[in-house]
Amino acid sequence: MRSDAARFQERLQDDARPQGTARPERPQRAQCTQRPERTQRSRPKRHPHDDAPDTAAAFRRLCEMPHGPERDALRGEIVQAWLPMAERLAGRFRNRGEALDDLRQVAALGLVKAVDRYDPERGNAFESYAVPTVTGEIKRHFRDHMWTLHVPRRVQDLRNRVRFACQDLSQVSGRAPTIAEIADKARMSEEDAATGLEALDSFTALSLDAELPGSDDGYALRDTLGGADPALDVVVDREAVKPCLARLPERERTILYMRFFGDMTQSRIAEHLGISQMHVSRLISRCCGRVRDEVLREAARHPAPAGREGAARGDTEVTRAAA
Repeated sequence: MRSDAARFQERLQDDARPQGTARPERPQRAQCTQRPERTQRSRPKRHPHDDAPDTAAAFRRLCEMPHGPERDALRGEIVQAWLPMAERLAGRFRNRGEALDDLRQVAALGLVKAVDRYDPERGNAFESYAVPTVTGEIKRHFRDHMWTLHVPRRVQDLRNRVRFACQDLSQVSGRAPTIAEIADKARMSEEDAATGLEALDSFTALSLDAELPGSDDGYALRDTLGGADPALDVVVDREAVKPCLARLPERERTILYMRFFGDMTQSRIAEHLGISQMHVSRLISRCCGRVRDEVLREAARHPAPAGREGAARGDTEVTRAAA
């Protein structure tokens, strides 16, 4: 369409033209030639990752080939082409207590399984089948080889949520987050957050003979653990024997003390008291028998737990229990 300015200019020319003069014919506008239709070029389908090669034709050939060296070579080429994808998936599980090289080997094993089991006739892309296969192989490796102790699945889930929360909070604050901050970030209770933190260190067991970090003198974890006090085993026996010894004559108590707590021989006791060694032996036997009988009678009236009867230990142990 012509503009208003062009029509206005023609009107001025008509007014200036003498009457009876024919108006010149307007030249015909050249018709525009029809543009050729653009052929829509088919764009190649882009993969979500650069490490996803197009191996559809190779898989079809692999399914048609018989078993042999040629098929094994093609299979190896396919595995090699998809190996960067497997290594990328393995990188997602770094910093979880396992070396990255070991994770890559596990991922490569999962990739080989995916190549062997993939069926292109189903119509699904290989990547959609390989990713869960490789990821599942890595998770199975953590489940079967990394956890020294059996950890419930719920605790493993708490561990993962706590780990992600710790990573996010540490990047923002530049310090180790508190349990309250982790619980708020992961939307869980502080008790669950503490459980998840404990599970972060539960992959492997620490040897009791391992040297503690920062120890210069070979101080091991075993050295920090207490042992059972053998004196606790005779506490009940000592309390049972004390009243029995208190009822003995003074000379007999002295003889028992010198024999069992002074480690004196019967000859030295006899020399110290001015009596014969045979007499000392008879006194010791009589005193121990008397104490043993009284303890057994008392135990019969008030039964003690199994294995706590001091009289069954012998005359020497019963007498020593009076200390």
